[in-house]
Amino acid sequence: MFIGHDACSFAAKRVAPRMSLGLLIAAPNLLDLLWPIFLLLGIEHVRIQQGPTPFLNLDFYDYPWSHSLAMSIVWAVVFAIGYRLFTRDTRGAIVGGVLVVSHWFIDFISHVPDLPLWPGGPKYGLGLWNHTAATIVIESLMFVIGLALYLKKNRGSIALWSLVILLVVIYIASLLGPPPPNVRVVAWAGVFLWILPLWGFWIDRR
Repeated sequence: MFIGHDACSFAAKRVAPRMSLGLLIAAPNLLDLLWPIFLLLGIEHVRIQQGPTPFLNLDFYDYPWSHSLAMSIVWAVVFAIGYRLFTRDTRGAIVGGVLVVSHWFIDFISHVPDLPLWPGGPKYGLGLWNHTAATIVIESLMFVIGLALYLKKNRGSIALWSLVILLVVIYIASLLGPPPPNVRVVAWAGVFLWILPLWGFWIDRR
C-alpha cells in the first residue's frame, strides 16, 4: 500500500505532536525508501511482469534486507534510537519505531506471499492486491481518515495540499500506467520518493 503508509504518517501527528511531519512521513515509508537504494546497489532484486492487477506488475522476489519482518524491527530500533538521541523525545521515538514496523504489517495485508519473516525465511502475505477495487477502497479510506485526523489539530496549507495532490497523482498514475520499462527506472522512481519526507519538513516550516 502506498498512500496507506502515508495515512499512518498523518494520523500519528496527533500521537506525537513534537515530531516533525517529515520524520512521520519517513518512518512508515522507511522500508520503501531503503528498497530502491538496495536495488541500485544490487543487494535486492525485483522482476517486472504484466500482472493480473496493476498492483502486481512487480514481482518482489528478493528484498529481505528492506522488507523482512526481522529487518523492519532492526530499522525501527535504529530509527527510534537515532531520533531519541537527537531530540530527547521518548514518545516520538516510540511512535516512530512503531510506524517503521507498521509498514511490514500493512504490506502483509496487501502483498501476495512475498514478505519474508527474516532474510532467507518463509514468506507471507494475505494478497489483497489480487482484488483491485477492494485495495483502492481500503487504501483510500485509510488515507482520508489519516488526513482528517491530522487536520483536526493542524491547519491546512498550500504546502500540505500540494503534497496531498502529489500523492494522489502518483497513486492514480501507478494504477493506470503500464508496467515500468526496466528495473533501473523502478529504482530511480523509488529514490524520487525521498522528496516526500523533505516535503513534510517544508510543511512544518510553513
